[in-house]
Amino acid sequence: MAKGISTPAPDSPRSSESPVPVGLQGELEQELLGLANALYNLGTTVVSDLTKEKDKPGGGGKQVGMRVNDVINHLAAIDNMSQNVSTMIPVQVLAEIDNSRNPMQLTRDRLERAATENQFMNGKIQAIKSYREYYNEALMQSFPDLKEYLSESSGTNVQVPPIPGSSAHLNGNANGNGMHG
Repeated sequence: MAKGISTPAPDSPRSSESPVPVGLQGELEQELLGLANALYNLGTTVVSDLTKEKDKPGGGGKQVGMRVNDVINHLAAIDNMSQNVSTMIPVQVLAEIDNSRNPMQLTRDRLERAATENQFMNGKIQAIKSYREYYNEALMQSFPDLKEYLSESSGTNVQVPPIPGSSAHLNGNANGNGMHG
């Protein structure tokens, strides 16, 4: 686990949303936070050293070396922890991060796309149901004898009445040209 980790910033999502997970996941998160902190400290030290007078010998080289070693120690700890983590990360999420984009945007886009497709499919289903009702009403007007079969067919099973004068096999297939049964 990381040593000397400061408390998260007030605007950090971790402090307000949920506690650190228990076990390896929590340790890994803490180590990653420690790495981020160490990288920040290294960056500020380098910038600070660049702004100092260049004429002073041995100004801050030792400080930068310590910061680099701190980053290396965090990376080594994360590498050791990675052997025990089996969480799979989608390649697209890693690509988003590499392209300096927030992976949450990818998730949001996927959810919006799924919601849009869901609405589209629900619209199609409603259109088919509406057409079916309209078609059944037209059939009942044209063929009143089918009314009992069409009004019962609110589900998917439509019972077709036998055609008078035709014979049927026991399995329900028509007797005739050999195409059925």
